[in-house]
Amino acid sequence: MTLTGKMFRDAVISGANNISNNRLAVDELNVFPVPDGDTGTNMSMTIGNALAELKAANDGITAGEAAKLTAGAMLRGARGNSGVILSLIFRGLSKGLAGKEEADAKLLSDSFKLGVDAAYKSVMKPTEGTILTVVREAWENTKDSAAEGGDVAEFLAAFIAEGEKSLEKTPELLPALKKAGVVDAGGKGLLVILEGMQQVISGGAVIRSESETKPAAPAAVAAAGAVQEDIHYAYCTEYIVNKKAGAKDATALRAFLETIGDCVVVVDDDDIIKVHVHSNHPGKAIEEGIKFGELTKMKIENMREQHHNIVKADEAVQQNRKVPVKPEKDFGFVAVAAGAGVEALFRDLGADSIVRGGQTMNPSTEDILEAIGQTPAHNVFVLPNNKNIIMAAEQAVSLADRNVCVLQSRTIPQGISALMNFDPGADFVTNRSNMTDALGRVQSGQITFAVRDSEYDGHKIKQGEILAMDNGKIVFTEKDVTKALTKLTKRLISGSSSYVTVIYGSDVTDEAANAAYEQLRARISDSIDINLVNGGQPVYYYIISVE
Repeated sequence: MTLTGKMFRDAVISGANNISNNRLAVDELNVFPVPDGDTGTNMSMTIGNALAELKAANDGITAGEAAKLTAGAMLRGARGNSGVILSLIFRGLSKGLAGKEEADAKLLSDSFKLGVDAAYKSVMKPTEGTILTVVREAWENTKDSAAEGGDVAEFLAAFIAEGEKSLEKTPELLPALKKAGVVDAGGKGLLVILEGMQQVISGGAVIRSESETKPAAPAAVAAAGAVQEDIHYAYCTEYIVNKKAGAKDATALRAFLETIGDCVVVVDDDDIIKVHVHSNHPGKAIEEGIKFGELTKMKIENMREQHHNIVKADEAVQQNRKVPVKPEKDFGFVAVAAGAGVEALFRDLGADSIVRGGQTMNPSTEDILEAIGQTPAHNVFVLPNNKNIIMAAEQAVSLADRNVCVLQSRTIPQGISALMNFDPGADFVTNRSNMTDALGRVQSGQITFAVRDSEYDGHKIKQGEILAMDNGKIVFTEKDVTKALTKLTKRLISGSSSYVTVIYGSDVTDEAANAAYEQLRARISDSIDINLVNGGQPVYYYIISVE
């Protein structure tokens, strides 16, 4: 049996629905305990970007046309490193199937080889034990059996089987996976997609998206414009408990909250307990908290309503994509940032366009490409400011209508340092060199929280603990945010340091930030200048820059 265009179209739709239905299970394989743009979600959003065009394609489409349409949409929609690698695998399929009406097993195998090569070339230092290993070994162990005129369903079944064998071996290649007792998330996500495709290619029906199979909303609700979301717990509830004398241990509160919801974070300090939970009964969460003391800073948000608004906003954005502006100057800048204060800081330093995103919110290649197009310059420097956004930014280079250079900024402080070292009187090559050098002269720290129990790099970490990160590496945990800030800043400072910038996030009040600043000021040498900035960023309580 050969692979037709209609079959390829339906197979990709089925694969996209399969990863969408299973994205949370893939997300849970992530071993890094910090809040991040999870693998399953990024891969689902990447391949999901092709759904609208594929569903609009007619049954007469060729295999080459269907593959090209899929690859183009996935390239534009690629999010996170896993999404970019996935899009490159499908780009290889597109190149191999170009101009072909149908494909046999040999042609499909050769096309996968192009995808393997493209994926490996995109990574400067490929890490084995990841999606790269899974797709490579799946191809290597099936290529000899893929004959001309061979059955594509049999070939893909064998390809998936070999991929499963490779996936099971990933913990032996990556110690972090072995310690956590999981397999690689990216490799698993790829196989989930291929399994969805295989169901169609072997003669089965297209896997339906779970959101499509839910009961329709009542007429009154539908008329109000509501949508059905895959959100099991509707209410995000947060509060702080001012502990009363003799209060029980906070683990009892955590245990109760885990019986009524998920995403439970309970941070127990000497005098307060900070609580976060997703549930369908916010009243029960509040009533239980009262048993431990007086409540303050209570907040309850309807996540279904939030999701509805986000979907509507995203639809509006898609309908109002902007036409690129004409270049009017030599140099321009695009920066990825989240938080009003951080965005303002980048604009003050000369950024022309801001892409809202960062940790947990990886923008797509298309988002970055549009920002490049809105930058009125012949030469545009892009500052991803997050290691999981760099690859998506690099995919925009070949798509842009002007010269683009992606600087390898992995943190907000690195992006700020790069902009501060731009010289408007220098040429492109000199500025690229100077700004790249500046990335290595700044020390970056982040204070965040653990979203899951984990053992990472020798650290046993509990959900809800405060995490201190030194240039992206977890170095210690704390129970108190302010103590973590002081300890980490002192760690980042060296004998040559002269300037510290502390950027506080949306979960830190002005009063708490100023108090933390005073404590830090009392413990740091007077010869070092310390600047406090309200960044308003999510995820990170504090971002620290030391130069």
